[in-house]
Amino acid sequence: MQPLRGRRILLGITAGIAAYKAAELARLLGKDGARLQVVMTPSASEFISPLTLQAITGRMVRDKLFDPAHEAAMGHIELARWADLILVAPATADFLAQTAAGMARDLLSTLCLASEAPLFVAPAMNQAMWRHAATRANAELLRQRGVTLLGPDAGEQACGDVGPGRMLEPVAILDAVRGHFGDGRLAGRRVLLTAGPTREALDPVRFLGNRSSGKMGFALAAALMAQGADVTLVAGPVSLATPPGVKRVDVESAQQMHEAVFAAVDGTDIFIGCAAVADFRPADFTPRKIKKTGSETLSLELVRNPDILSDVAALPQRPFCVGFAAETHDVETYADGKRRAKGLDMIAANKVSASQGFEVDDNALLVIWEGGKRALPNQSKGQLAAQLVGLIVERFDAQTAIKDS
Repeated sequence: MQPLRGRRILLGITAGIAAYKAAELARLLGKDGARLQVVMTPSASEFISPLTLQAITGRMVRDKLFDPAHEAAMGHIELARWADLILVAPATADFLAQTAAGMARDLLSTLCLASEAPLFVAPAMNQAMWRHAATRANAELLRQRGVTLLGPDAGEQACGDVGPGRMLEPVAILDAVRGHFGDGRLAGRRVLLTAGPTREALDPVRFLGNRSSGKMGFALAAALMAQGADVTLVAGPVSLATPPGVKRVDVESAQQMHEAVFAAVDGTDIFIGCAAVADFRPADFTPRKIKKTGSETLSLELVRNPDILSDVAALPQRPFCVGFAAETHDVETYADGKRRAKGLDMIAANKVSASQGFEVDDNALLVIWEGGKRALPNQSKGQLAAQLVGLIVERFDAQTAIKDS
């Protein structure tokens, strides 16, 4: 299966250390059937050789605005008209500034101005550069003009800093490109997904919460888009960029998440409960900050929150239901018990430890359904999400075939 077969993609590469990832991105796009033309900025070759990209794509890399071999036929205009999509990965802070200002200083920036094709950019830069007000203003201006920003991701950077600014992994960018063209096994299907933590307010400044970062849920949303699904994401309080094309609803508490899910669930084909929803909330909200007293202890009365997964699974016209279980021990036993108790079609379980589960970029899952299970090995959450979505599609298609027979 080649979801991007015949799609003409112009892959732009700018001068950043993340340019080394462009080789893997080109390989993945080509494997999916895309017809690739690489265009590099003049300085990008300091980070990756044009010969490398030429060997991967089978096409000569273009990097000169004034090229006698092509300009006799107005080659840059020809390229601008050729592309179904322009994808710039990595996109430096300088490139974002040029594009926001409408400048045409080299072949790539000229093509972005001259082409009517959609423009996707994957920012990659030092965390301080990404946080700078000028860069954020440029990024927002590009969004307003219809440019799709893919990321950036957060984590360790080549300079040693930690924070937002890393280029998305190639597999996540591939998912976004697939989703744009609408090819996939979930085309025409509606998917409702929850992600992130919930916060249960104690007083105006404190809450009960958990360590969920939302990364797995957001990776799933991108992977579902790549399969052509119409995705609605109900997200708890997280600092993550919305995957391109995903409809996002932001909530804080478990009760708000329950309300948002049931406002959107009608007509949903698949529901995935990936959020780490609080089981309990404070019985009473204190309108003023709780002050310390002479006592060494503080007692809180907690009441149970609604069970979103169970309530969705109990609907008369219920969607295909997938749950998540984060366990510290006896993972399979507890996860399968949860699947049966809640009436789920499938559950994805992971062991939580200091290096796995919450607040990390990699994870592993044990996926269980009635009569079967599969272990997905430790890998990036983007890759893991793509594999999990593949399993969900398999089980959903099998169940749908049984119902239709």
